[in-house]
Amino acid sequence: MSSTAMQARSLYRRLLRELPNRATSNIPTSSRATAHYKLSNPSLIQQRIRSNFSQLKSNNQSSQLQQAEQFVQYLQAQRMYATLIERYNPGMGMDEEERVRLTARRVGMDLPEEFLRKK
Repeated sequence: MSSTAMQARSLYRRLLRELPNRATSNIPTSSRATAHYKLSNPSLIQQRIRSNFSQLKSNNQSSQLQQAEQFVQYLQAQRMYATLIERYNPGMGMDEEERVRLTARRVGMDLPEEFLRKK
């Protein structure tokens, strides 16, 4: 196997690893975690990537591989960015009431009863 074919296969696998997980609500529970299900039922983006890698043109192959490498690096950076945002901004997903309650608890106070959320 040539080195460009091995490089293309490596890039293809790296791209598939970096793609976000699909929504699993419509996937049967018994086959959600199996690798066979993931490979036998690819998402639309996986199908598109597979077709692009299978149709690499020999005259433009090195530039296509460089572009794929840049895209992998971009996906890795985006994943890291999302991880850092979640880690250093833990209150981003909270509503205003929950944020106020937790801020009060952080300084050792509890909210008065009238301001507590009615359940």
